[in-house]
Amino acid sequence: MKFTVSSSALLQLLATTGKIISSKNTLPILDYFLLELSGDQLKATASDLETTFTGTIKVDGVESEGLIAAPAKLMLDTLKEFSEQPITIETGSEAWEIKLTWKTGEATIPGTSGQSYPAVQALDDDKTSITFDADLLENGISKTLFATADDELRPVMNGVFINIEPEKVTFVATDAHKLVRYSSALESGQAASFILPKKPANLLKATLAKENGEINAEFDTKNVVFAIGSYMMVCRLIEGNYPNYNAVIPAANPNRVIVDRVELLNGIRRVAVCSNQATNLIKLEITPNHIDLLAQDLDFSVSAREAVAASYEGGPITIGFKSTFLVEILANIETPSVVMELADSTRAGVFKPMHDEPQTSEALMLLMPMMIS
Repeated sequence: MKFTVSSSALLQLLATTGKIISSKNTLPILDYFLLELSGDQLKATASDLETTFTGTIKVDGVESEGLIAAPAKLMLDTLKEFSEQPITIETGSEAWEIKLTWKTGEATIPGTSGQSYPAVQALDDDKTSITFDADLLENGISKTLFATADDELRPVMNGVFINIEPEKVTFVATDAHKLVRYSSALESGQAASFILPKKPANLLKATLAKENGEINAEFDTKNVVFAIGSYMMVCRLIEGNYPNYNAVIPAANPNRVIVDRVELLNGIRRVAVCSNQATNLIKLEITPNHIDLLAQDLDFSVSAREAVAASYEGGPITIGFKSTFLVEILANIETPSVVMELADSTRAGVFKPMHDEPQTSEALMLLMPMMIS
């Protein structure tokens, strides 16, 4: 094949799709991009067997079509050194060489046949189709992804659970210590669900940040396909039944605390420096009008205390949380103020963003407490 393309456009295409390539591939061919030219459309494909990511750009000066596998690292390292300029790419069908020619020079890169590249898994005829708004899908993944687990014994918790109902969609992630549930209005008229693994969810999140409009998704019991502008991602789903997350969310927490999110977050970060490195325990002593943050490490004779103003009506409560989890939760809430709903020191605390106006979406974060002496 032979064609001319913008160096920056080709670099963006390969850099985006190449994020899926694993550093430890089981098949040598997976260290390559599959480049396919059909008409004036150049399609680049990258895969790690579990997920396949494909992108398409328009090229100029097409003299012949073709298919070849190009070494990913070598292609990316070469293109990163170019300023914006047209590059002519020509490949040979026998030697599988890739020749790059530009205004002042040329380079030759060894390629290989693309015939052995893994085929994309096709969906069953009994598949579900749904259309998401790009912002909704990005928000749902962004707000829950940090709470996914790394648990070999319970793989269903290693991804984001997406539950589609006729009038809303819910994104859930949990690692048994913290749980995040994000719901938003969505008129789908159907009920279905799937568990999106962590790695493709991260890639999807990064790609959606640059997209607007609608995202089409199709899935069956084993795979999901996302059509994102000029890109397409096909990934294998996590199979299994997701835990009943609603059962662990307290129905009623009588003690409600309203506090400035940034002040509380910064206070926790300062005090947590003196917490025990093994437990990261930080105690919250909640009384009317303020929260006392306490941490100590008896092994090194260090301790810290800070008071944060808060709005609270109720009896005094002392509850312990892992500071690193608490920081994660507060950092993933966007509103200036946060609402903490508590029952007692042994039950999970619920954290919610505080909005001045009604919202079409709802976010809830739950954190299990730690034992305090």
